[in-house]
Amino acid sequence: MKKKVAIVSLSGGLDSCVTTSIANQEFDLALFHANYKQRTEKRELKSFHEIGDYYGIEKRLIIDFPHFSKIGGSSLTDRKITVKKADLSNKFVPDSYVPFRNANILSACISWGEVIGASAIFIGAVCEDSSGYPDCRPEFFTAFEKMANLGTRPETNIKIITPVINFSKKEIVLKGKELDAPLHLTWSCYQNEVEACGICDSCALRLRGFQLAGIEDPINYKTKPNYI
Repeated sequence: MKKKVAIVSLSGGLDSCVTTSIANQEFDLALFHANYKQRTEKRELKSFHEIGDYYGIEKRLIIDFPHFSKIGGSSLTDRKITVKKADLSNKFVPDSYVPFRNANILSACISWGEVIGASAIFIGAVCEDSSGYPDCRPEFFTAFEKMANLGTRPETNIKIITPVINFSKKEIVLKGKELDAPLHLTWSCYQNEVEACGICDSCALRLRGFQLAGIEDPINYKTKPNYI
């Protein structure tokens, strides 16, 4: 039986890599990647292609979103805002939040999905990772799916699937190992492209996940603090 088509929004990070592994079990995949002038744009794109090659996925779409750097307001896209040292106890929206980024990404995925006949969009959003990111909450994706299906052709019915949204980073690491996902090809650092800094929020969350899982993180770090 021919598999249904699904699009995976693959940033090249840990969460989207494991999400790709999960989606690959049941769907014929197409991979989407957004360049949005983030500090590690080239490194993330490299991971995107290497993960795609690992799974032998030929159908790929890369879209540039230069407007995020013009809008600013995020330490990932505005060089005037410093990437802060990790604060894993923070309960507020951090300045690494890119305003409404996931809505922009999902909109492009839905448009492409309608053209290629996709039945689902997978995105590796994680509540723990959000640190208060409003566009990483389950209710956001539920609402977006409803909106997307109201705004597309009557025969279009695309599900938005977030398989790791309630996972801890430890659970994501363990799931990745279980599925033989290429975790060594992923990149999570917010500010460096050669050696991960080890001290930004994204590095800290990732390192803590590997440390709690009892597994050595396979990528290179400038410094590797103990976060547990």
